[in-house]
Amino acid sequence: MNRVLKVVLLSGLAATVASCGTVRNILPFGLGKTDQPQATASEGQRISVLEFEQQLAPSAALSGRDFFIPGPQAATAWTQPGGNAENAVEHVIGGVDFTVAWRRDIGAGSSRTRQVMAPVVADNGRVFVLDGEATVSALDAGSGAVAWTANLKPDEREFRRSMFSLGLGGGSTGGGFGGGVAVGGGKIFVSSGYRTMTALDQATGAVIWSTPVDVPIHGAPTVSGSRVFVVDVENQIQAFDTTTGQQVWSYRGIPEPARLMRASSPAVTGDTVIAPFSSGEVVALRASTGQAVWQQVLSRASRTSALSEIRDIAGRPVISRGAVYAVSHSGVLSALDIRSGQPKWTLPIAGVNAPLPVGDVVYIVSKTGELTVINRESGQIYWTRDLNEGRVRREGGVLGFWGRTVRPIWSGPLMASNRLVLTNSDGELVAFDPKTGAQTASIRLGGPVFIAPAAYNGALYVLTDKGDLVSIR
Repeated sequence: MNRVLKVVLLSGLAATVASCGTVRNILPFGLGKTDQPQATASEGQRISVLEFEQQLAPSAALSGRDFFIPGPQAATAWTQPGGNAENAVEHVIGGVDFTVAWRRDIGAGSSRTRQVMAPVVADNGRVFVLDGEATVSALDAGSGAVAWTANLKPDEREFRRSMFSLGLGGGSTGGGFGGGVAVGGGKIFVSSGYRTMTALDQATGAVIWSTPVDVPIHGAPTVSGSRVFVVDVENQIQAFDTTTGQQVWSYRGIPEPARLMRASSPAVTGDTVIAPFSSGEVVALRASTGQAVWQQVLSRASRTSALSEIRDIAGRPVISRGAVYAVSHSGVLSALDIRSGQPKWTLPIAGVNAPLPVGDVVYIVSKTGELTVINRESGQIYWTRDLNEGRVRREGGVLGFWGRTVRPIWSGPLMASNRLVLTNSDGELVAFDPKTGAQTASIRLGGPVFIAPAAYNGALYVLTDKGDLVSIR
């Protein structure tokens, strides 16, 4: 490139930067304006937008102090998206050798019109997965051999007829992505973006019942006792009878169309079900009747990020030791008393993954890729670690301009065999030391992963975005 063209490009860039103030002044509704003074970095200094947003700092009182982590226990079942109905599995035996045992293609991966979103579940020697086009597969947990498959994608004509009968004016099977699976009482319960709740025979995959619903379901179900619970895309939690498939009750939260391409599942303990909604609401209801007990909204406006207006609770709420742990995309992590809903402590952390309470601490990964360790009782911070250190890269652009900065998206963590294990969108399964945050091992999985790993009978199971199920021993 000749010198004149370089000068033109740089001049154009300078003009663009100089005009930014003018553009901000003409945006409608005051967008782009700020009441705060703008800081200017001196030479050699960088101002971290992420640090400004989070404003988290380790507690001086916890500096140098150790914390208790219980030893690993055998995971003889992983029947729910979060392991059990409480979504609370502290420390399991899994992936001791941290090597790939086998890999299987389980069907359709993610594309422009479909998404692989369902966490892996396992029971009675088999692993159960849902692909991007509503096909359920049962695989032998040890070998990966396929025992049976069940395609729940409806016929186009049948689907349109069903939608008309519900007064929904037809529709199309295209884009009916999402849903998930749960195991209970010899049945596989399947929620679907094709507006159905279905129960399959766990041994054969035969359909036991199928109930149409009004709107798509992108989240996986949670089963407890005689009820199976699921949250649809219109912020309605529904309870179905596990034997008949009849809807027993429903509760509608605040409508909120802005949501993430991740979906949460309820948590259940005894007669209490905790429902997460995209409005930022966490609602406790009676599992038997659907009567609301308490409600909290995890929402925080931010001057530095318009994305904080997306209040979705995309990570599963966790019930552990009398508290509910939940985090919203808008930047609120709370420990709530399960009886009253009153916060024990709150931190300004934005996340899309479930918190992980283990022993004395709670682990959480923020949407920016920061791993934080928090004292369970006080909410004080032991330490934070940037998981994307050394992984941030630039893609695209010309001559260093107009490219984009890419940071991996993380899912997890899971505590397995004295490691904190996470997956990321770069296609890695990465292990970290739970006491220090130092990386200890990693495995290339062959494709992006947006679902946290599951553990069963000494193995870890990871479902990639391409539709590959990987077993790690």
